[in-house]
Amino acid sequence: AVGVVAAVMAAAVAVLGGLLASVDLSASPDGDGGAAMGSGAMFDAIAGNYDLVNKVISLGGDVAWRRQLVAALELQPGHRVLDLATGTADVAIMIGREATAPEVVGVDPSNNMLSIGRQKVKDAGLGTSVELFQGDAQSLDGYGDSSFDSVSMSFGIRNVPDRDVALREMVRVVRPGGKVAILEFSDPHEGILAPLARLFVRHVVPRVGALMSGARAEYVHLQNSIANFPLPDEFANGMTRAGLEVEKPRMIHPGGVYLYVSAVPAAAAA
Repeated sequence: AVGVVAAVMAAAVAVLGGLLASVDLSASPDGDGGAAMGSGAMFDAIAGNYDLVNKVISLGGDVAWRRQLVAALELQPGHRVLDLATGTADVAIMIGREATAPEVVGVDPSNNMLSIGRQKVKDAGLGTSVELFQGDAQSLDGYGDSSFDSVSMSFGIRNVPDRDVALREMVRVVRPGGKVAILEFSDPHEGILAPLARLFVRHVVPRVGALMSGARAEYVHLQNSIANFPLPDEFANGMTRAGLEVEKPRMIHPGGVYLYVSAVPAAAAA
């Protein structure tokens, strides 16, 4: 029986491998629909399958990763949280369900992602505590200084054209002592599994994404954006330059998933 199971598994792997190898990743650098990579328009194009593809390429780990992000915010009753790159609102909903009943504002540049997110917020019964708006992390002009208790950002900072500006905006809108927590991929480089993880991120992820969504360039961009993102210590240094007190980056998955936890110092309010 064991031999039969092994044979079936080997056959399945061979079929999947052949299927992924057949995926053509050549595409326009601006995507099949002409949208600039990493833009709100790009995410508009892939919004319909985004959640399902995420579950598959993260091997189901994305929920646990986001829980660690939310825990890092150290939420208290009455807190007001800004969730940047909120997308389809997974993190915003997770925060909204916390026992401390925080108020959550989610901001994202993609209308289509937000449309899905708003329906998910409604289905979760959180319409009075979670609000979603279109916006840009580089320009939070609609929000006053120290108007939030914390900021979260999940897998979005690497798509921001000017990360330094976005980080300074986070410092501006968070009260002194408030948390800024960012979850992001980095090209896998730590541990004995790093070579295998790089193979997965560079070759399997874009092909699975393209196969499931039909969006070739968009998932090639995902792989490229991870490869081009600063290594963890370098990004943490950028957070420090923006005015944050940064803890040591935490690798929460050997596939290159890092959690950056920081706080706005009292001096930032001066």
